[in-house]
Amino acid sequence: MFEPRDTRLEKARALADLGHEPYALSFNPTHRMAALQLAHADLPNGEERAVMVSVAGRVMTRRVMGKLAFFTLADETGTIQLFLEKAGLEAQQEGWFKQITGLVDGGDWLGVSGILRRTDRGELSVKVSDWRMLTKSLQQLPDKWHGLADVEKRYRQRYLDLIVSPDTRETFRRRARLVSGIRRWLDQRDFLEIETPVLQSEPGGADARPFETHHNALDLPLTLRIATELHLKRLVVGGFERVYELGRIFRNEGVSTRHNPEFTSVEIYQAYSDYIGMMELTEQMISAVCQEVCGSSQISYQGTDIDFSPAWRRATMHELVEEATGLDFRSFASREEAAAAMAAKGLDAPELADSVGRLLNEAFEQAVETTLIQPTFVTDYPVEISPLARPHRSKPGLVERFELFIVGREHANAFSELTDPVDQRQRLEAQQARKAAGDLEAQGLDEDFVTALEVGMPPTGGLGIGIDRLVMLLTDSPSIRDVIAFPLLRPESRAKDAPAMG
Repeated sequence: MFEPRDTRLEKARALADLGHEPYALSFNPTHRMAALQLAHADLPNGEERAVMVSVAGRVMTRRVMGKLAFFTLADETGTIQLFLEKAGLEAQQEGWFKQITGLVDGGDWLGVSGILRRTDRGELSVKVSDWRMLTKSLQQLPDKWHGLADVEKRYRQRYLDLIVSPDTRETFRRRARLVSGIRRWLDQRDFLEIETPVLQSEPGGADARPFETHHNALDLPLTLRIATELHLKRLVVGGFERVYELGRIFRNEGVSTRHNPEFTSVEIYQAYSDYIGMMELTEQMISAVCQEVCGSSQISYQGTDIDFSPAWRRATMHELVEEATGLDFRSFASREEAAAAMAAKGLDAPELADSVGRLLNEAFEQAVETTLIQPTFVTDYPVEISPLARPHRSKPGLVERFELFIVGREHANAFSELTDPVDQRQRLEAQQARKAAGDLEAQGLDEDFVTALEVGMPPTGGLGIGIDRLVMLLTDSPSIRDVIAFPLLRPESRAKDAPAMG
């Protein structure tokens, strides 16, 4: 007994023998499905319109009923029915009806021409008078009505997911509109996009473990970038006052519903601004793009209504932690005192959090982060966890930094950028010491970057936004894998034994 693939190979050979090339070079459709449906919406049931059209797409369903057959043909915009009548096709060429109904399968790409007909049941159709096989599919499509029940297969074979799921196609359309909308918004405000290196000799701009590689010709160890920050700041030093880059970032970390080792971010730097200016930019840009992509500033995410209308809540990390736990970290004289107070509240105080400031951040992550549902700017972070941010103008021990939280997740990070090269060197040296002590996510010392700061960088506001998480929000997607076309996956041979993604 033939397997389906073998049967389809036989059909491909039969098509070739009959003069139908199973893999055509080209075809020139005159219309796309959605436009055709719209333009002829007024055609009454049971009537024909003598308008010759040519359409191309993938066969999604097929029904053969004696001397009639009905195929559903889909292109990127939608579907249309093909009305196949034996008498009409045989009048064009003997054997055509038998060939198209016997040798064309679901999944094949067809090009057809004919006039329009509205069936008695109200289905706009192309009454086919000419047809060409464009590509013979050798694989059977998933069940149209049930789609891909195997979630892992949806990610692993995204092309199948796109074929059978209109919702998946709409997710990636929205992603494309969001990305182009951000670029357009920034370009209209005189920001210039400049590409920076992906291969770097000293990764920096974030606390993250990099991917390592090697350049053979130069015999040079390199890493993939973990951020675009340090090179974009060099451009500000060089005189560009408004720059950004929207591109891929690589961090050698675990996977979860919120993390993929390869992801997309936009980083934005504006001379003469600060973190307050970056808050205003973030609020205006995201609300504008949300309106453009979704048609409203109010969305629903996993059953929760989110309002992107300005102005968003602003609160300091100290205020939020005290509100949630009753602990005022400004009152603690030592790490030990802060750790004991946290333990009394049932909070963990890990050894790596070696200062009051780091414990404040731990308390925030454990007790506050997941409660921030509506857009919230969390401001004024401890200096210990913010090596690239400017010291706060009025609060010792803190820096001028905010993170944007929505639905309990971080979506943006911004600073009044540190422009003092002496202070910057000291902080990066402290980071390098942590790295040498075993902290794989600590930053190293980029000597050229510090030299650039010594040349002089004007007061600058900087901002980074995670594109994938923003797309998750605007497409109501529960996992980052739903919004990355080809997420990183374990090989199939290892996937069965792997623990579930957390």
